[in-house]
Amino acid sequence: MTQIADPQPFRRAVYACDPAQSRGRLHAEPHSPTRSEFQRDRDRIIHSTAFRRLQYKTQVFVYHEGDYYRTRLTHTLEVSQLARALARSLGVDEDLAEAVALAHDLGHPPFGHAGERALDRMMAPFGGFDHNAQSLRAVTRLERRYAEFDGLNLSWEAIEGIVKHNGPLTDAAGNPLGRYAETGAPPSIVSYNRTVDLQLHLHAGVEAQAAALADDVAYNSHDMDDGLRAGLFEIAAVEEDVPFVARIVAEVRDKYPDLESSRLIHETTRRVITVLVEDATAESARRIDAIDPRSADDVRSAAGQVVAFTDEMTAALRDLRGFLFARMYRHHRINSVMANAEEVVERLFAEFIARPNRMPAEWAHACETTDHTRRARIVGDYIAGMTDRFALVEHRRLFDEAPELR
Repeated sequence: MTQIADPQPFRRAVYACDPAQSRGRLHAEPHSPTRSEFQRDRDRIIHSTAFRRLQYKTQVFVYHEGDYYRTRLTHTLEVSQLARALARSLGVDEDLAEAVALAHDLGHPPFGHAGERALDRMMAPFGGFDHNAQSLRAVTRLERRYAEFDGLNLSWEAIEGIVKHNGPLTDAAGNPLGRYAETGAPPSIVSYNRTVDLQLHLHAGVEAQAAALADDVAYNSHDMDDGLRAGLFEIAAVEEDVPFVARIVAEVRDKYPDLESSRLIHETTRRVITVLVEDATAESARRIDAIDPRSADDVRSAAGQVVAFTDEMTAALRDLRGFLFARMYRHHRINSVMANAEEVVERLFAEFIARPNRMPAEWAHACETTDHTRRARIVGDYIAGMTDRFALVEHRRLFDEAPELR
């Protein structure tokens, strides 16, 4: 057998987040004698109810369409693996990167982005719905496992990473940026930030940035893989529209001219991941060297993200995203299922707002308020926590019918 060299011992970079120097937790707790602060964060997320529910939440395909496609849980596990790899290559804390990756989709409602669109429409008069803000609610309020506090009481660095892994939410004056420029930062994030200053105008640390980039690598490569295996498009179509994937397919065919289709798809997908990770590792190292940070706060204060793809790879990924948008996310087979899924979520929300007593007792009791925004948020929390199949069960219970979503 080929002998594998031992990996190099890990040396934490000066710009890494150090668990021994964590800014702490909202509720003070004794230190663990066996785990670092970021390892505790990771473990609490894995053991949470919200994490288990990801098993039956949609990534692209509804869970009952087959066992071969990604669910929100398998996607999350793939992101966490890539985040750890990136973090290790950049000399930062793998456990924190993994914790942020494991938590990044906890706030997704049933039926993926279709469920999010439906909830956002229904909650528009009450501040809207944002899955990133919902992830924050899950880890700070909705998990009710511990005797002394609600939520998971994660470290400041983990919370910061969950909220800011895609970059600052505001400028230095507090004006919302990016996707929040028109609507403002989500109320749940604004409210929490009044209690714990997350420095919304700064970037997150390298670990959270690695988790965000790992998400890009995972969903682009694996959505392509799932789309090919589902027969939504052929490999020839990808070759025609996405040049960087075409080059990889050509390399695989040149080396393995008689490779069967399923192996060709897998070999191409894994090489796409390798190309993306290697590009990001080299570019991120270059950007870090350019600013020469001496602490994690130097990374936070940088003018831009330090974990990133090269301009060439960013353009190549834009081609792949455009292809997937047109040929997969807008495919009539996916659209027809998701249109029905949105209707399920809308009907559930309307029913529970009008008749809170049709929810379980603890949720119904919480809705006994004259504050319509608070009631809507509670109903949104209840629906966001549902799995795909439980949403369909509830729809059948309430309306004596449930679309098959096929």
